[in-house]
Amino acid sequence: MFASIVIPAYNAEKTIGRTIDALKNQNYPRRQYEIIVADDGSTDRTADLSEKHGAKVFRLKHMGPANARNVGAKHGRGSIILFTDADCVPDKDWIKQMMQPFDDPDVVGVSGTYKTLNKEKLIARFVGLEIAQRHDAMKNLEKIDFIGTFSAGYRKSVFLKLHGFSTKYKKADAEDTDLSYRIDKAGMKMVFQPAAAVAHPHPDTLWKYLKQKYRRAVWRNMLYWTGHVDKLMASDSYTPKSLFPQLLLSGFITILLLAMALLGNSIFYFALIPLSIFVIAALANLDLIIFITKKDRKVAAWSPIILFFRNIAMILGTIVGLIKFAMKKL
Repeated sequence: MFASIVIPAYNAEKTIGRTIDALKNQNYPRRQYEIIVADDGSTDRTADLSEKHGAKVFRLKHMGPANARNVGAKHGRGSIILFTDADCVPDKDWIKQMMQPFDDPDVVGVSGTYKTLNKEKLIARFVGLEIAQRHDAMKNLEKIDFIGTFSAGYRKSVFLKLHGFSTKYKKADAEDTDLSYRIDKAGMKMVFQPAAAVAHPHPDTLWKYLKQKYRRAVWRNMLYWTGHVDKLMASDSYTPKSLFPQLLLSGFITILLLAMALLGNSIFYFALIPLSIFVIAALANLDLIIFITKKDRKVAAWSPIILFFRNIAMILGTIVGLIKFAMKKL
């Protein structure tokens, strides 16, 4: 099968050449795939460097990665569309491994996996291990209902039939989740391919990681309240089922303790708020902490603290997102 590899790119001149070179150096027949860069209105040399490295380039107005991917897929010649990002480095057999599940005519979507490119950073290793634990659980599933665009594949006919990624998501926040849910609700099969890996630099500071979690929590409101509310409690094959309940419990206890503090005029209850969130985060993610302990004890030692701040960021993002959605600002 012929594949079209689509890379959305915005001001990616520092990394795009590395990504294209990794795709050119695959063990899949070169005549059986094309490399497309959908330049999302970059103001640097992304487009020129992409052409120099041998990619077909579409120069677009800055409208976000969802639109860029859609344009690239529409113009791709392949019956299979593969996606990766402009800062990812695909393994040498990435295309081959991504294409293999499509030998099954029932499969319409394939998800690959991540490797951590910046392992020297503790936060980046935590993020990589957090993802690895989720992907480890996905290995045992016959089908999935989530595909991340860092390593994604779709039959072009299905992708176009479902109108691709929703462009109401202006950044890379939930457009891939939305498409995954729509494919799943249409009764079509998606699978996880753990052998198809791309290396990626994860957030390398706590602040960057928390900003990412906050932003995604904000946009999840639009995802859930515009057609996917059923996934709110049921979760999906990627998101841990404990995530929403722990955030809900943390929020409820916070409100309860705030009320008790105000009614009792005591700062004691204020002090219990962070302690409660910390305990809930540690207990609800005990399986993740154990998983990380087996891989990296230094990261495991910091995990309860990282998870504590992660949950606070996500609680705040959920509240802000809910307000913005109610005010129609999402």
